[in-house]
Amino acid sequence: MKIGVAGSVGLDHLMSFNGKFTDSFVTGSLEKISLSFLVDSLDVRRGGCAANIAFGLGVLGLNPVLIAAVGKDWPDYEAWLSRHGVDTSHVLVSQSLYTAHFMVTTDSDLNQIASFFPGAMSEARNIELSPIMDKTGRFDLLVISPDDPEAMLRHSELCRELGIAFAADPSQQMARMSGDEIKALIDGAAYLFMNEYELALAMQKTGWSDAEILNRVKIRVVTLGSKGAKVESAAGEFVQVACPKERSRTDPTGVGDSFRSGFIAGLAWGLSHERCAQIGALIATYVIETTGTQEYRFNGDEFVERFAQSYSHEAAGEIAAHIKK
Repeated sequence: MKIGVAGSVGLDHLMSFNGKFTDSFVTGSLEKISLSFLVDSLDVRRGGCAANIAFGLGVLGLNPVLIAAVGKDWPDYEAWLSRHGVDTSHVLVSQSLYTAHFMVTTDSDLNQIASFFPGAMSEARNIELSPIMDKTGRFDLLVISPDDPEAMLRHSELCRELGIAFAADPSQQMARMSGDEIKALIDGAAYLFMNEYELALAMQKTGWSDAEILNRVKIRVVTLGSKGAKVESAAGEFVQVACPKERSRTDPTGVGDSFRSGFIAGLAWGLSHERCAQIGALIATYVIETTGTQEYRFNGDEFVERFAQSYSHEAAGEIAAHIKK
């Protein structure tokens, strides 16, 4: 299965606050909020939605094509992704800008406040998919993850024109995109990835009802935080999976991206949507147990055994042949 992953590549600045953000919010004064949180730690790690998804696909044995705009500080990151199975040969490298930066503070309840500086990502609108596919071959699935909004819309438009299946994943760009832009992005998607809040925001911005959004896509995947994820379609399919028990709750950054990588790997292997969601949930669990979005490690036997403990030995038997030893 030829998979393209379009979206952001960035450096994550991960900070932890030993308290609850909500303890500093004053009811009735939120319209004038001005706060500063003294953080206890700062880690700088590799990140970016497309890079995180592509990394996860790479370590699961797929060879995704990364489609992104990066900065002149790219060589070290490129070497890392290439070493982990990602095709980076079609990335657009800016001649003047640096790679995007994501700055996030996580409190003791794993709530997050974040900011994102796009940097070189703003040049993603200059990327043309057709010349890339002329070299790589036609994509069986293009994942359109958070990116420069113009680039996201152009990618989805081309996919509809050429009949290429695409997965729409607006997530962090939901706040920036208008209702019409969200409609244009998700309409006709083979898969739509959102969390519960993003789905509510999409309904508010587009004016579409829950059912109308579901009818605009083939399959909708909604992540539910600690409650797992659900997969549904207008045709009546409905699957809900739980999360495996985590060994620690270290840092939630990148959990959603890693879920997507596991789910899409399951699709590439021809597995059911239930198994796809379960693989995604286990990869996400590995991420929440580590600091950084691409720092998790596992071997094949360990992954299959943990999958069996979380779901069933029968379920583990279905994925075992696909997990690298």
